[in-house]
Order: sequence, then C-alpha cells, then structure tokens
Amino acid sequence: MREEEVYWIWLSRVIGPASPRGRELLEVYGSAQNVYEARLKEDFSPYLTETQAGRLRQLSLEDCLPVWAKCQRAGIRLLPFGSEDYPARLADIQDPPVLLYATGAAGALKDAPVAAIIGSRRPSAYGAQAARVLADALARAGAVVVSGLADGLDGEAHKAALEAGGRTVGFLGCAIDQTYPASNRPLRARMEVEGQVFSEYEPGEGGKASCFLQRNRLIAAVSDLVCVAEARLQSGTMSTVRHAQRYGRPVYAVPGEIFSPQSEGTNTLIGQGQARPVVGPGTLLEALGLGQPKPARAGKKKKALPPPESEEGRVLQLLRQGPCTLGQLSDAVGVPSHELLVSLTRLEMEKLVSCSCGMYVLR
Repeated sequence: MREEEVYWIWLSRVIGPASPRGRELLEVYGSAQNVYEARLKEDFSPYLTETQAGRLRQLSLEDCLPVWAKCQRAGIRLLPFGSEDYPARLADIQDPPVLLYATGAAGALKDAPVAAIIGSRRPSAYGAQAARVLADALARAGAVVVSGLADGLDGEAHKAALEAGGRTVGFLGCAIDQTYPASNRPLRARMEVEGQVFSEYEPGEGGKASCFLQRNRLIAAVSDLVCVAEARLQSGTMSTVRHAQRYGRPVYAVPGEIFSPQSEGTNTLIGQGQARPVVGPGTLLEALGLGQPKPARAGKKKKALPPPESEEGRVLQLLRQGPCTLGQLSDAVGVPSHELLVSLTRLEMEKLVSCSCGMYVLR
C-alpha cells in the first residue's frame, strides 16, 4: 500500500491542483504507477504542459516519501482518483484532484443528499441566522451540509448541522494538516467524529488566495445544490457559484435587504435569474426530495456554572462584559490561545458560550 500511495503523491505533485491534465493522463495510462514507469520512455507533450512535463522528469518517488510519512503519523488518509472512498461526484468533473487527503469518518458523503451552504466571511446577523436555520433544517432532514470551514457563514453552517445531530463536511483551501482560521480547530474536531474534512493540498502546502478559489470548485462539485446565504457582489463566494453553474448544479440564494452591500451578491443572482430564491428551509428540502426535518433534539440541561476563580469561570465573567476574540480572552485570562481553546470548546458544548465570526459571546 505504501508504494502505491507514494506513486499517487508523485502524480499529484506532477499535475498540480485544479488541472484537467490529470484526468486526461489517467484515461490513457490508467494509474499513477503506469505513468511513473513510462515517464522516461514516452512522449508526454500531448498530455502535459511544459511545466508539468519538467516535474514529471525531475521528481522521484524518494522526493515524495516524507509526505507519505507525515500522513501516516497524523492519521491522514490518501484517496486516489477513482478509489472506493474518493467522492464519486469529483470523479465526473473536468478538473478533479488526482489525489485527495482526508481526515475524519470515511464515507461521510455517501448515501445522503448533499447541500452546500456558503457565503460571506463577515456576515450580518441576518446572514448568520439564515445560514444556521437552513443548515439546521437540512441536517435534521438527513442531508449532509458542505462548506469551506472558514470564518463567517461557513462556520455557522457547520456548527448548526452539528448541533442538529447531522453530518457536515469541510473542504480546505490550505494543507490537510492545517486549519484556517486556527480558531476553527475545535469545530473541525467535532466535524470529524461523523463527518470528514478534505483537501487536495498535501501537508505543509496551500494557503494562498488562489488555493481557496481552487477549493471552491470541489464544494460545488460534490453538492446536489449550492445555497448562498449572503454575499457581496465581488467575493470568493461567487467563484463557487460559477463552478456550480459550470457543473450544472442548481444555485439558490437567500434574498436580503436591498440597501445592504452584504446582500448585493445574492440579490443580483436572483434578479438575473442565476439563482432561485430561498423563501425558507422548505425550498431546499423540496429541491433535494426531502420531507420535513425531524424535531430538534432536546438539548442537554446546562451543568452548574464553573467556579468563578477557574479558567472557565473567568472566561464567563469576561464575556458578561461583552463579546471577545480568542486573543482578547487569552490576554485577559493569562492562558495561551491554544490551551484556552480547550476550555472554550467545553463551554460551547455545555451551551454556555458560542462563537460567531471570531467573536465569543454568552448564550
């Protein structure tokens, strides 16, 4: 298995992300190993760019072994194109990843309708509420909610799906061993219990603006529909919409205030007939062929408040004075951010605090 996976790492590095050349090459040669064995014997100019052909000649399997070793140590699974756990919808697009990296529960995208909830990283309260209500209803009706694990509406959709007891899947625009923003690490850990996180970027790679735009095509491709909860006219969200249109995925948008710049993108999509208006969760449920969602699960009773002198107690005291960022809480409590995240996660699970758009507030 190790040798086979290293061949796929090698081919993924040769092709690079978001290129149609990988599909073309595999249609001719069938596997990464076959391409590797033919690399010095055959003419690849009909299938590869000059840059890709240069990498094909220069890269060796030994160059790729450190990546394989990192994945083994971190529990990262490698999903080659066309393999059993590779998302089937991605295998049908023109520019699929040659290799996907994954963490979490295997097969989270199988056997259920898939809906993408996307939008602004700096949403209004209205946009955040729309994303939560829609994701909650979809999750309770049995759909998988997909988004990009980013700040703002991505995070709101993921959290709402989890709180409804559903599955949610994230696609990263950074390396599989990173989480961007870092404040979403606890959210990612919760998602990975029954859902999955994917990236086409190997450990230590990605993170540029172009990587997030490339990632957006994968969100669109795996989904049965794409719903924009709120977005400006000029935003990365619109690239996901364009990919959805390219792949023939229906696009929905939540209407917003006509005076709000944050709703200019969604209102324009609806006005130009590029998206169908969402008048409530039923719009999306009907589109997916789902019935009414199951009643929300009764929440657990809140436990007794932590002692005021404890780390968690001091956090609650600070939040009673108003919303705070992780950095502000860390400075005030005198605990490093990565350690304080543990306490904040416990408080979120006890439904004592919540985090929206990078700000922690009391619930």
